[in-house]
Amino acid sequence: MAVFGAVGLGRFGYSVILPSMQEGLGINSAAAGALASWNLGGYLPMAVISGVLAHRFGTRAVVGLGSLLAAAGMLLTGITDDLTLAYVSRLLTGLGSGAVMVPSVALMSAWFSSGQRGMASGIAASGPALAMVIAGPVVPAIIAGGDSNAWRMAWYLFAGLTCFAGIVTLLAQRNRPRRPMEESIAGSLPDGGRAAGQLSADLGRVLRSRFAWHLGFTYMTLGFAYMIYITFFQKRLTVDVGLSSESAGRLFLLVGVVSLFSGWLWGAISDRAGRGKALTSAALLQAVAAALFAWWPTTPGILISVVFCGLTAISIPGIIGAACGDKFGARLASTSLGFVTLFMGVGQVVGPYLAGYMADVFGTLKYSYVLAAGVFCVGTLLSAMLRDRSVCPESGRGGSDEQP
Repeated sequence: MAVFGAVGLGRFGYSVILPSMQEGLGINSAAAGALASWNLGGYLPMAVISGVLAHRFGTRAVVGLGSLLAAAGMLLTGITDDLTLAYVSRLLTGLGSGAVMVPSVALMSAWFSSGQRGMASGIAASGPALAMVIAGPVVPAIIAGGDSNAWRMAWYLFAGLTCFAGIVTLLAQRNRPRRPMEESIAGSLPDGGRAAGQLSADLGRVLRSRFAWHLGFTYMTLGFAYMIYITFFQKRLTVDVGLSSESAGRLFLLVGVVSLFSGWLWGAISDRAGRGKALTSAALLQAVAAALFAWWPTTPGILISVVFCGLTAISIPGIIGAACGDKFGARLASTSLGFVTLFMGVGQVVGPYLAGYMADVFGTLKYSYVLAAGVFCVGTLLSAMLRDRSVCPESGRGGSDEQP
């Protein structure tokens, strides 16, 4: 629920609202891409800090308060009439989203063993899929039924739902099971209260890991390309292809419907085939999806692209989170996931801005999606070279790739 609100509605809902919001504020594509980048600019530092904060204070407090902050940012986005204030509101939404995503996915390492961790992390990360299912048909209906400012009502609705999710999180979420699934991690679950010296030592272990850096650069390429695909999805279909807002909304809904199952599916695949193989397959399908969106924008090509995107996109954070839990154990899952998410955040900040700039230069988003497809291919190669780590350091099994 928390990921659905703060990340799903706060970030993915922006794509559906974007055409009407852009017209209402009178901004060009570069500015629209910059708004997405400001959102991700807030997400970037908080995603890193939230892992450490969850390690120190517990996941429930960080995720609950992050949800409320994201809700405040969405409310402010709906109120704004000024581009500068819009930047600030998207920054606040990003800060809240970053506080929610990383601890929520990493928490699964405390609750589930390595054989179930991929599926559990995939389910936790699938909140944005539900957001797509809701935003796809609801936002166009709100906009069609109102005046030129109707897009603001969509942000107010998103803010209310996210605030509700934050309150439920603070009341109901728990930082750890009463009886750990694995005795080997019984003494190392993220329940808060870690000493500053221990936090520093734990972060140092992550920073010295070649595996963490490799995973981070892989995540950066996938984040760069995917954020281009999803940010300009609605505009590519309505402006370049000529579909109605309602038709584009239904296709966005289809992405969400297919995505509802992708976290569970690819999480289960990664539990059995390995994180690297699952990530490689998902990244390759995303590359095909972006290429089809660029070069074959007819009904068959768009439908295949949408299905491929839905089948894979939401699964990536879950696989990455499970990989961090495998390598670093439950105690360092949030910290390590926060570190690799730093790379993803850089990619997601740069991607939409560059794609929007290219759209203004070329007068079409076609070449922005060509860029996304190419970067997805780079991510596929990096994923293929990733060495799976199903070893929990706290348990004392296996080796380490950490540098002195």
